[in-house]
Amino acid sequence: MKRFLLPICLVAAGLSATPLDTAAQQKTTPAKQPSASTPSAIERDLDVFSDWVNDKLDRAEVGVRRELPRIKEDFERQSRRLDKAVDSLSSQSKREYSTQKRRYQSWESKQDSLDAAAREPETASAAQRRLLNETVTISKARANELPELYLHLLETTRERRRTWTQADWSAASAVLERLNARYEQVREQLPLEERVRIRSMQAEFRTLEKARDVKDIMKE
Repeated sequence: MKRFLLPICLVAAGLSATPLDTAAQQKTTPAKQPSASTPSAIERDLDVFSDWVNDKLDRAEVGVRRELPRIKEDFERQSRRLDKAVDSLSSQSKREYSTQKRRYQSWESKQDSLDAAAREPETASAAQRRLLNETVTISKARANELPELYLHLLETTRERRRTWTQADWSAASAVLERLNARYEQVREQLPLEERVRIRSMQAEFRTLEKARDVKDIMKE
């Protein structure tokens, strides 16, 4: 029994550790390296910029004009930051950045042209063409053309009235009066159902016009 005492004591004292145990104790966990797929800060900035450009190009033109100065400032701020670090982008990201800049710049140029045109005084014929979406001499329009002309005016009014100025309403009312004058000249040439249809559209336009007037009064 005594022959087992020494090994047991050695084990108890920790003297029996093997080289393998010692290596395991000395082994350290390597520092975690960043994943190659982790996006860099500049790549994230590009994602934000691309989303921003897409949002601006998807917006309707109505209402953009008054926000254009701020939008231009946002573009300059974002593009300056990306330009400074563009060499850090991958080849694919560089192409995307170049494409998005061109898309935005083309859109901005179009908005500037629209803004310049909007600042020019509009002639009566230009206003009529805009409201009816076609060029026509109302005083010479045939009877069977009138229902569609009324419809064009009413559709434009429905779609755009919320952003119209007093000048827009005045132009639309003037076009309606010209249509009404021609209608009175040729209405006997129209079947009853078309005359009823025109009367209905005349009434709707005036209702929309009065609703706008009431809204202005409430604001005051």
